Amino acid sequence: MTTLRSATRHSVTRRFSLAASAALLAMAVSMPAQAQAPMELKIIAPAAPGGGWDQTARAMQQALVAAGLAKSVQVVNVPGAGGSVGIAQFATGAKGDGKQLMVNGFVMVGALLTNKSPVTLDQVTPIARLTEETQVIVVPANSPIKNAKDLAAAVKTDVAKVTWAGGSAGGTDHITAALFAKAAGADATKVNYIPFSGGGESLAAVLGGKVTAGISGYGEYEGQIKAGKLRAIGLTAPERIPGLDVPTFKEQGFDVVITNWRSVMAPPGITPEQRAALVDLVGKMVKSPAWTEILKQKGWDDAYLPGDGFAAFLKTEQTRVRDILTTIGLVKS
Repeated sequence: MTTLRSATRHSVTRRFSLAASAALLAMAVSMPAQAQAPMELKIIAPAAPGGGWDQTARAMQQALVAAGLAKSVQVVNVPGAGGSVGIAQFATGAKGDGKQLMVNGFVMVGALLTNKSPVTLDQVTPIARLTEETQVIVVPANSPIKNAKDLAAAVKTDVAKVTWAGGSAGGTDHITAALFAKAAGADATKVNYIPFSGGGESLAAVLGGKVTAGISGYGEYEGQIKAGKLRAIGLTAPERIPGLDVPTFKEQGFDVVITNWRSVMAPPGITPEQRAALVDLVGKMVKSPAWTEILKQKGWDDAYLPGDGFAAFLKTEQTRVRDILTTIGLVKS
């Protein structure tokens, strides 16, 4: 009798173990790859260190690792021509790789057009729009230019004499300078714009008094503005931003409204499953406490738009940017 009970218990235990093993196996098969084992990712920042794309890539690196969504994240800088060099390398070198991403944004849309790049955004895979940021125009603290009216007067007097420092040609900063010149009543096609491949170089030029004014996202100049080394002339937001003691250009009488969005792309040639996994990964990242804290620290606005929604937005934005660049003479129709 004892032997029979023992055998029965052994049989039940064995059946339970087999059932549990089967259930665990089924769960493992149904779980997404990134839930089973966090990815080892590589993120391309197609610009020099210090700028917005570099900051975005490193912010993603920090948030993905902190949230346990990636085992490791390598950030690689590939500067040149407003991202044209980076996207060309990414489109060919990373083709079919579901573990690589590239940061880009509004700047690249214009830069690819002005540089007549043979590689376009249609050749990579849209994953998500992440953030947007208001632009600010600044001057050195000792500049005689105190506000937008002073800057407009200088531009209208001699548009070529006013020099502007910013990111790549054809990008958000360049478009902002041209829009301001146009709003001031000057010839926007004659704007004397000096492009820099990284935010650090642009900042040094402004602080050193080598240019009249600098343009960038507010977050990149915030520290120097608060330290009293730079004077903020105006913001490109449609209305005042709470917590910032900086007027908009619109309230100063100049119709200059533009925001710089940033996004993340995957290489061409990845499978639908790889794309879905990356969209899911980024979706989890933007909901993480680590990402929320980074947005707060950087002063970036959450503009998350995933997958197909972002792909549709991107097509519309490419048309809009081409129209603006054509209007201000940066792209020939």
